[in-house]
Amino acid sequence: MNNVNYTMLFDYYELTMGNGYFEKGLMDRVCYFDLFYRRVPGDGGYVIAAGLEQAIDYIKNLHFDEKDIEYLRSKKQFSEDFLEYLKSFKFTGDVWAVPEGTVVFPNEPIMTIRAPAIQAQLLETFLLLTINHQSLIATKANRIVRAAEGRVIAEFGSRRAHGPDAAVLGARAAYIGGAAATACALTDEEFGVPATGTMAHSWVQMFDTEYEAFKAYCEVYPDNATLLVDTYNVLKSGVPNAIKAFDEVLKPLGKRPKGIRIDSGDITYLSQKARKMLDDAGYPDCKITASNSLDEYLIRDMLLQGAKIDSFGVGERLITSKPSSVLDGVYKLVAFEDEDGNIIPKIKISENVQKITTPHFKKLYRFYDNENGKAIADYLCVHDETVNDMEPLEIFDPDYTWKRRTLENYTARELLVPIFKNGECVYNCPSLSESRNHCIREIATMWDSVLRFENPHVHYVDLSQKLWDIKQNLLNEHSHHFAK
Repeated sequence: MNNVNYTMLFDYYELTMGNGYFEKGLMDRVCYFDLFYRRVPGDGGYVIAAGLEQAIDYIKNLHFDEKDIEYLRSKKQFSEDFLEYLKSFKFTGDVWAVPEGTVVFPNEPIMTIRAPAIQAQLLETFLLLTINHQSLIATKANRIVRAAEGRVIAEFGSRRAHGPDAAVLGARAAYIGGAAATACALTDEEFGVPATGTMAHSWVQMFDTEYEAFKAYCEVYPDNATLLVDTYNVLKSGVPNAIKAFDEVLKPLGKRPKGIRIDSGDITYLSQKARKMLDDAGYPDCKITASNSLDEYLIRDMLLQGAKIDSFGVGERLITSKPSSVLDGVYKLVAFEDEDGNIIPKIKISENVQKITTPHFKKLYRFYDNENGKAIADYLCVHDETVNDMEPLEIFDPDYTWKRRTLENYTARELLVPIFKNGECVYNCPSLSESRNHCIREIATMWDSVLRFENPHVHYVDLSQKLWDIKQNLLNEHSHHFAK
């Protein structure tokens, strides 16, 4: 996946703007862009950040091949000086980001880029692509994992993903979100996400009888026998034939079966009956896996109804995040530096209040209650402000945003960490397992009310007084300008 040059994977207007900046002498103007999202998909309470490793690889390898230059020349829209500039193009800026697996909320930076205008602009499309997609899938996976209440979730969605990269990187993101395995062999090969899988219905159909199919599989894989029991009839033939194969092939070898899988029908009812049949036959350790268009809501309802399921294979509704298939991440200019190096905050205004940006180069803190370790609120401030968690701090009350609240006995953690400095990567990407464990720890700090599937409590993201005043002043300046 890392050998592909994705430099040209950007919206065409990035190039027209880049050429324009070059022609107008703005190419070296240092700009600040924030990457953030506006709404939690599915009206949920949070998003899990993912995709940073691919963003880093992209920035490291950003360069224009000769064929790219020739293509751009053929468009007859770009100056030769600009094309010459692109021949030696290299990212020289700074990047900050939250680590993968971090819980993030609307309108707070997931990434901040400080770089000369053309460089910062050309990053937009790919950064949004990888962060939006993988964060979406990691979040969906995390919801499904939480619904399973400790039972194993395996990602089964490759065949329904929106293309090869979506399958491979989606499975990677699902692992960060808490899935334990994937059916995608390439994701295992590329990223070390454990691949799992046994048989399809075609295996059973390939033999003259269901029993022969099960017997053959147990003979080939005596240490990993998991049998798909719903090709014909789960209770009348599937489970009885599986038990017979276990008895006649595995038992004489001193082996135990791994499990059975049910892929259709009333899985709750079938799992209850199958569990009793397996227990009565002496196989209480034989696990039951369920699959078939599952999601967090179906899994939650099945368990509430008493399903006897040990693990779930989740496909299309995980890999496409059905029914909320988009994270609306955006990439917005929030400041630039003048000739003296002063940071000039910039704001985007809209009649849609949600689309009004928060200006300036910022820091992002999360506050934790020292008594229970739970996250209290997030706090955006100007880059030159600091928070001393040894001192009380006044913020808006997350439960009553019209009044203030004084925080005491809390810990403040800065969420954005340095990724690139002067074009050089200064961040050591953690292993995928470490990012997954980070996600587990992050979720443990969230209140149950924030984690609810329906009508979650809003985790409050407050602005420092200084940042609030800057934003209001910019809004007032623009409103006065248009009033004239």
